[in-house]
Amino acid sequence: MIELRTPTEIDEMRPAGLFVASVLEATAAAARVGVNLLALDRLAHDMIRKAGAESCYIDYHPSFGASPFGKVLCTSVNDAVLHGLPRDYVLRDGDLLSLDFAASVDGWVTDSAISVVVGTPRDEDLRLIDTTTRALDAGIAAAQPGGRLGDISAAIAAVAHADGLSINTDFGGHGVGRTMHGDPHIPNNGRGGRGLPLKPGLVIAIEPWFLHTTDKIFTDPDGWTLRSADGSRGAHMEHTVAITEAGPVVLTARG
Repeated sequence: MIELRTPTEIDEMRPAGLFVASVLEATAAAARVGVNLLALDRLAHDMIRKAGAESCYIDYHPSFGASPFGKVLCTSVNDAVLHGLPRDYVLRDGDLLSLDFAASVDGWVTDSAISVVVGTPRDEDLRLIDTTTRALDAGIAAAQPGGRLGDISAAIAAVAHADGLSINTDFGGHGVGRTMHGDPHIPNNGRGGRGLPLKPGLVIAIEPWFLHTTDKIFTDPDGWTLRSADGSRGAHMEHTVAITEAGPVVLTARG
């Protein structure tokens, strides 16, 4: 079921957006050579506890997950691009790290993701992050009242295709509000002018993710982490966006 939020409810979601943004800023800043992924998860967990927030991940067990996630932060490294289950791994120079985080504050959920390079970057990784960032910006710009859901998907895809990237549509954006994942599903490829009408009050997570040379993925033995089929690296960007009469408002904007 797709729910539309009132202007008051969208305002009530802002603290959750600010909190999620702050956790991503803190964990991205802490992601340095020699830092363990489990330490990043502990940092996020400590911030949740201090803020009186609730994790959306720790007990999360959808149909595609092998078991409850058990951690509070997704940490996807290099050829892992989504749902990276934090493990005993020490970050190395040049690692491409994607962080995905969602939390509930006062009953409202927001969701966001960012990709960063640890230490010395590869040019191709910086280009991939740039493409994914521009695709997110294009998707947000297309989230206009009176438009269609396909406008968002088409805007994301146009950026990816212009840079020669293929697109997986198994996982993409989604509705968000009282729970982390809801309707509608927002694929990262589609046709403009098609699909659900975009109405004020719709709150969605827009999340492009791309791999260097493939759109095929497989699930790690941990039952969660999704990796590229050919070993190429991935990047992932996401914001929670409210559609208002005046246009899209990014609730998880980072300073």
